[in-house]
Amino acid sequence: MSGRLQGKRALVTGSTSNLGRAIAEAFAAEGAHVVVSGRSEARGVEVVDGIRSRGGRADFVRADLDGTAQACRALAVEATSALGGGIDILVNNAGIFPGDSTPDTDEKTFDQVYAVNVKSPFFLTAVIAPAMAEAGGGAIINLGSWVSRLGIPVAALYASSKGALETLTRAWSAEFGPRGVRVNAISPGVVNEVVPGEVHPGQLMMKGTPADGMGRPDAIAHAAVYLAGDEADFVHGIVLDVDGGRTTVAVIAQ
Repeated sequence: MSGRLQGKRALVTGSTSNLGRAIAEAFAAEGAHVVVSGRSEARGVEVVDGIRSRGGRADFVRADLDGTAQACRALAVEATSALGGGIDILVNNAGIFPGDSTPDTDEKTFDQVYAVNVKSPFFLTAVIAPAMAEAGGGAIINLGSWVSRLGIPVAALYASSKGALETLTRAWSAEFGPRGVRVNAISPGVVNEVVPGEVHPGQLMMKGTPADGMGRPDAIAHAAVYLAGDEADFVHGIVLDVDGGRTTVAVIAQ
């Protein structure tokens, strides 16, 4: 790695597994001091230990982002302390994905999805973005989803929550960009670790795309490193599709 984030301090929510973990590991490999955050202390410590074993800097802060402003403020305070007094990069990655149909979605699930996927990023950004601006600037990266712009017959609730987060990306860019805080989003496609000999259902959803297969978590991590770094200092308010062409290229049945 080239130290593209050397000296930066980053908070990555939902980083005890999958995409968040890959982003946290990539940030640390590029020189950032990273706060790994999530509900599972065991998984969080495992991620932190792995980063430290490779010479990186990381700390774990447990957080159950339930959508309340109080939980978001608590995480911001603890992460800021662990990072030595400031946050330069915020990645709003934590999210939940119920794949139910609309008639099968109850009100409790609806509220939970919006609490985690929309309210928590909203109130976390409300605390951290002004502090970034006061300190001279920073970068915020939201995790959207390809299903927010290309309809599929399940998970309408999840898709709508990610659509809301992508809209917030543009609004926050207008609100905080002039104060030195860049806000962008990544829209992952079907991403999962491929297990040799196992056929993942997501493979079928990517058949006929330019990539013709699922992406790996590190593809999202590479995009996050770019958006977090100084190389992207002229990039504001975008949603970067990292989806193997799923939403931009016609999929031809094969």
